[in-house]
Amino acid sequence: MEFIDYYSVLGLDKNASASEIKKQYRKLARKYHPDLNPNDTEAEKKFKQINEANEVLSDPEKRKKYDEYGKDWQHAEAFEKARRAGRRPQGFEGYTYSTGESADFSDFFEAMFGGSTGFGRQRQRVQFRGQDYNAELRLTLMDVYTTHKRTITVNDKAIRLTIPAGVEDGQTIKIKGHGGPGIQGGPSGDLYITFSIINNTPFKRGGAHLYKTISIPLTKAVLGDAIFVDTLDGKVKLNIKPGTKNGTKVKLKGKGFPRYKKEGEFGDLILTYTIAIPTTLTEEQKQLFEALRKTNI
Repeated sequence: MEFIDYYSVLGLDKNASASEIKKQYRKLARKYHPDLNPNDTEAEKKFKQINEANEVLSDPEKRKKYDEYGKDWQHAEAFEKARRAGRRPQGFEGYTYSTGESADFSDFFEAMFGGSTGFGRQRQRVQFRGQDYNAELRLTLMDVYTTHKRTITVNDKAIRLTIPAGVEDGQTIKIKGHGGPGIQGGPSGDLYITFSIINNTPFKRGGAHLYKTISIPLTKAVLGDAIFVDTLDGKVKLNIKPGTKNGTKVKLKGKGFPRYKKEGEFGDLILTYTIAIPTTLTEEQKQLFEALRKTNI
């Protein structure tokens, strides 16, 4: 098995911090994402390598095993168990990270658990769980306003997903059994999908609640009136009370965002009023304000 230097794939050195790995992964994933590089096989290959590197280096335990065992990091526990039992073959020197060479752990595992061996009798074949995969799925806020199905491609395999309404930005879900294939007949790994939600609306989201600031004319704030405001599912009529102050908040119950995996439940829409002070007045309007000023209002 060819050695792949995951640090080089991400353009980092071995001492890179977790935050540096995360930042560099997001940068490269956006650059080489298939949606931005259609029909570009090299970009697609690079994108797969980036995801594979991030899957290992972003997990402290996997990273530790990778640093010590290289391409055979998934078999680290079996090797350690065998070594503690005194089954390490004579002359096995170990792994060198900088080159991925020196003695090959793969040879050790084949000899220890595979068919014919170079040292000792044939032993029972040991099954290993497949590698977990990580992928990022970019959606808009309106995409996750309703539950819907979507097909994504991971390692040339099409996977049909049901995406529940209310998914959060940065949320990760697990698709069991859609990771790498098992070794020696072992179970497949899992696929972890992290959602990147782009807010393409004038609303600010906070969980299941939505927030928006709206401007109302001074006259409507003073005298009261009815206005129409936009929500994610259409316009609603709203009555403004006479004497409404700047910064007043109004809650529209159930007009927010769907609650994750709670069918039919929604958060609230919180509106904050700002009073629009007129800056250009006609002579007639100025006279009216002058008349109001004389009343000490």
